Amino acid sequence: MTDLSPAPPRRRLTGRPASWLVWGVIAFFFVNLAGIVGSVVVKSFSTQWFDTWLPTGLTTQYWVESWRDFDLANVLLVTLKASLAVVVIAAAIGVPAAFVLARRHFPFKRLVMLVFLLPVIVPPIAYGIPLATVLYKYDLANSLTGVILANLVPSIPFVVLTMTPFIEQIDPKIESAARMCGAGTWSVFRRILLPLLVPGVLAASVLVLVRTVGMFELTYLTAGVDSQTLVVVLYNSSYGAGIRAPQASHAMAVIYMLTMLTLLVIALRFVNPTQLVTRVADERGR
Repeated sequence: MTDLSPAPPRRRLTGRPASWLVWGVIAFFFVNLAGIVGSVVVKSFSTQWFDTWLPTGLTTQYWVESWRDFDLANVLLVTLKASLAVVVIAAAIGVPAAFVLARRHFPFKRLVMLVFLLPVIVPPIAYGIPLATVLYKYDLANSLTGVILANLVPSIPFVVLTMTPFIEQIDPKIESAARMCGAGTWSVFRRILLPLLVPGVLAASVLVLVRTVGMFELTYLTAGVDSQTLVVVLYNSSYGAGIRAPQASHAMAVIYMLTMLTLLVIALRFVNPTQLVTRVADERGR
């Protein structure tokens, strides 16, 4: 028998001008981004680079000087300590708070959610200065404790915003069945909900880790000489007093970029960025 069904339409090889314009803008952006990042990497290894396409020579001298002069081993250790402490404390507070917001209905619930959203909506410098003033008043600033406390302010809302959708996706009938078998609230949370929430807890933890490592304003306002994280040391090396070779700052910038890139790759394994953006938009629209 002859097949009389219509042939599938051929795909057009040319798109609309608007599509080409969008792709052109995207390509232009990534080319410029690659050029900026690539220039920083090359400058960190260069001896001199002025009016030529390539440096006159390459060396690892400034990497060694940057690691030694800025004591980057200790700086990375301080960054790790502060970030992990913020992750643990924010998860310990944010996960139960997200459970209450997802499962309980109480007066002024929307107001409470708005309070959690304020550190996300408001720029950190807006509340960072009053927060740093309070920490200095009670002798909590200029230390690792002050850095941790300051970074907890935006980190706990991130945990709440990340965990609330995960908790809402769990069928409440599972909790009801456990309570019918005699389990208490803490037992239900620890033995039933928490194992189901492990992906969400990991997502929130990685998100807070990325946020803390990259947080400049709050850390800069509360850090002391021995409690500066990598991003603060990078800023001081570029704009602080003294004469330093720019290649040393470029080397530190590459270390910072590699650190953030690694954390972002790990974060994208656990976090869907559109989920967080949608959640924030929904809460702001209520």
